[in-house]
Amino acid sequence: MHSRKLGKDGFSVSEVGLGCWQLGADWGAALAEETGLAILETALEKGVTFFDTANVYGDGKSESLIGKFLKGKDRPDIRVATKFGRGDVYPDGYSEQSLRAGIDASRKRLGMDSLDLVQLHCIPTEVMRHGAIFDWLRALQSEGVIRHFGASVETVEEGLMCIEQEGLLSLQVIYNIFRQKLTDELLPQAKAKGVGIIVRLPLASGILSGKFSADTKFAENDHRNFNRDGQCFNVGETFAGLPYEKGLELVEELKAMLPEDMSMADMAQRWILDHDAVSTIIPGASRPDQIGRNASISDLAPLPQQLHEDLISFYKEKVAQHVRGAY
Repeated sequence: MHSRKLGKDGFSVSEVGLGCWQLGADWGAALAEETGLAILETALEKGVTFFDTANVYGDGKSESLIGKFLKGKDRPDIRVATKFGRGDVYPDGYSEQSLRAGIDASRKRLGMDSLDLVQLHCIPTEVMRHGAIFDWLRALQSEGVIRHFGASVETVEEGLMCIEQEGLLSLQVIYNIFRQKLTDELLPQAKAKGVGIIVRLPLASGILSGKFSADTKFAENDHRNFNRDGQCFNVGETFAGLPYEKGLELVEELKAMLPEDMSMADMAQRWILDHDAVSTIIPGASRPDQIGRNASISDLAPLPQQLHEDLISFYKEKVAQHVRGAY
C-alpha cells in the first residue's frame, strides 16, 4: 500500500482508505458487530490507514464501532475522518453550539480527545457561502478539539467556494469515470492551493464493478433501490447520477477497453489514483474479503496514456449528457 499526503499541511494517508457508511447499516443488510470489526482489522492488515465516517452513519453506530476497533491500538499512522452537518441540524440548524455538541459527541464515540479531520457533510450551499461555520471550525482547531477541517461537497461550485477558506485541508468529492467534470477546474485549483482530495463513490455505487445486470435486485432499504432518481438525497450519490439502465449499457462498452488482466473495478479505481491531485479513494466494503481487492489497486501500474485519453472521450461523448443532478 502506497501513501500520499492529504493536503499541503496535512498527514499521510493510504492511497486506498475505507468508507465506513456501511458500518452504520443505514441501508442494505445490517452488519453484525463482529463483521464490522473484522472489516476494520482486515483493512489495517492490508495497509489501510485512513477511515472515513460520519456522525449520522447509523446514528453514531459507525463511529462507535471504529472507536471500539481503535481502543488499545498503538498505531499513530491511523487517521479517522468524520463529518458534521446532516441529521438534526440539516438544513437550517447550524450554530456554533450545535457544531460543538456534534463534535463532542463524535469525540466520545471515537474515543479521541482531538479529531484528526472534521468535514462539513454536504451542507447547504448558502451556509457555505455565508462562511460563519468555517470560523467556528477554526476556533475549534485553535483550541485543539480538532486537528484539521475539510468539506464534503456535491458540486464543482461548492468545491471552488470551499477551497477559498483559510485552513481548509481537504475536499471530499464524487469522482469516477462517470463523473469527470472535476478534472478540468476543481482538481487543479485544489492542488494549487494545497487542498487534498478524498474521493467517495469510486465505483459509482458499485455499478463500475461490472458485476450488476438488469436482473440485479437491491434490498428495499438500499439507496440503490430507493434513491435511483434522487427521491431521498442528491441523485449523484447513487450510480453517479446516471439512470441505472444507461449505466449498465455504458459499463458494457467500458469492458471492451479493459487492459489485459484488469477487472472493471481495477480500471475504474486506478483511473482515479492516476490523478495526482487525488490523495485517497474510500471504497466501502461489506465483507472482509473485499478489502484485499480494493487495497491492491495501490500497487497497480498507472493506466496507459492512450487509455486515459480514450476514457476522457468516452465520458464527453457518451456519458456527460446522461448525468443528472447538481454537479
